[in-house]
Amino acid sequence: MHYRSVELAPEPTSLRFARTARELSGAARRLGLVVPSFRSPPRKSGIDRTIRRTPNRVTVAVQLRNRPWTAIVADMIEGVIVANDLDPRTANAMRATLWETLEPSGLQVA
Repeated sequence: MHYRSVELAPEPTSLRFARTARELSGAARRLGLVVPSFRSPPRKSGIDRTIRRTPNRVTVAVQLRNRPWTAIVADMIEGVIVANDLDPRTANAMRATLWETLEPSGLQVA
């Protein structure tokens, strides 16, 4: 009996987005940061990322369609940074930590 190798289809972007949102939310929580909620797409068309603040929550909306995965993840990470209104030095350190958080969990951005 011969078996053909089966190439697995890449994970749909919406599932990757949800997994990445969970991972970033957990990392932000562990770092003591405000944890925004993530959604897609933004309410305004033609915009890649929006941030909406209400008294009780921050929502980061990211456009998924027709964009490189790395750009989507960068917008999500930047949403965490902006939601926390971090000073430049702290923002730089947190940004690097959040990127590193994604690598070991199999959420590589490439």
